[in-house]
Amino acid sequence: MNPWERYVVPNLIACACSTRPIMKQRAKVVPQADGVVLELGCGSGTNFAMYDAARVEKLYALEPAPGMMVKAKRTAGELGIGKSIDFLETGAEAIPLPDKSVDTAVITFVLCTIPDWKSALAETRRVLKPGGKILFSEHGLAPDEGVAKWQRRIEPVWKPLAGGCHLTRDTCAMLREGGFEPENAETMYLPNTPKIAGYVSWGAARLV
Repeated sequence: MNPWERYVVPNLIACACSTRPIMKQRAKVVPQADGVVLELGCGSGTNFAMYDAARVEKLYALEPAPGMMVKAKRTAGELGIGKSIDFLETGAEAIPLPDKSVDTAVITFVLCTIPDWKSALAETRRVLKPGGKILFSEHGLAPDEGVAKWQRRIEPVWKPLAGGCHLTRDTCAMLREGGFEPENAETMYLPNTPKIAGYVSWGAARLV
């Protein structure tokens, strides 16, 4: 890992993923998590304060980046919930949890970055209980060709600067390919955000 990835990217992503428009998106889905919860790519712990303690039985926070994990543990400590979270320092492509052990998987602004997203969704499918769900809020490929054209042009430069973030992934299509069906998914362009990075979708998805 080069110095940019180790020292700059964690701070850059933590800042970018906690802007006011994105925090509003997170707040639309995270409080709905219940039972045994697995958060894929917890980052710096941005979602932690949004969980409803009365609904969440157990929280597993998975994060592969050491720099982000340090930030996440610090955030949990500041919130006074450090001892109630099980941190899993690994990638979502190999989740160290038993089959059918999770009620809710929370995926917010991470599917754009996971290198092998197909394996990550396959693992999520494996650990979810029958009737379990994914709660997601992601940015991705815009429906407007003019915006999508610029996303495709900029992505090769964007990815190495933004920790592997893709601009052109289609979240709902990925979920369907992974064996999930989005329910009442909504979309919009985030306000005060460049359109190339601001087309978002959110909702819940169930096992097919």
